[in-house]
Amino acid sequence: MTYVVSARRRPARTRIFAAVTLLAAIAGAAPAGASTQGSLGATSTGSVTITASVANRAQITGLTDVAFTNVDPASAATAAQSNCVWSNTATKGYSITATGSGTSGAFTLANGGLSVPYSVQWNASGGQTSGTALTAGTALAGMTSTAANPTCSTGAATTSSLIISIAASNLQGMTSATSYTGSLTLLVTPQ
Repeated sequence: MTYVVSARRRPARTRIFAAVTLLAAIAGAAPAGASTQGSLGATSTGSVTITASVANRAQITGLTDVAFTNVDPASAATAAQSNCVWSNTATKGYSITATGSGTSGAFTLANGGLSVPYSVQWNASGGQTSGTALTAGTALAGMTSTAANPTCSTGAATTSSLIISIAASNLQGMTSATSYTGSLTLLVTPQ
């Protein structure tokens, strides 16, 4: 015994209607504009909806150069400074990455073939003399800013602290009356 199953084919007109209905449903899923059009008359009124958004941004300001001049090599030399970090994310979060001018971004000061290492710390509060040690080229995440605007011109004047130190043992390896120089780059990324 053989069974034959047949499917009734819809007329072409019904298939087209179904396809148009599906496309209309898909189009309806997208947000529709809320603009209204005016009608012909002595006056005509229409309206538009306006939306705006901004990209994630951050800014660091208030940095000053550091000079360790004629320090006593018997004890470590430390310089702390307060600065302003601003982030416009919902959490005001950011990460900080420090890179020195030494080989592979190392935190070193140099004079020709002579070099001396230094350490860098970061604190997410102003007016601090210690913080979390930074590793060259590695982001320290999870920081939060209290800045009201990019330059701290209102609200908190400072939001964070940069601490730079040279250990006594490294100072003792330096040649006297010789200037060692380097640069430190701080990269702030909004989170």
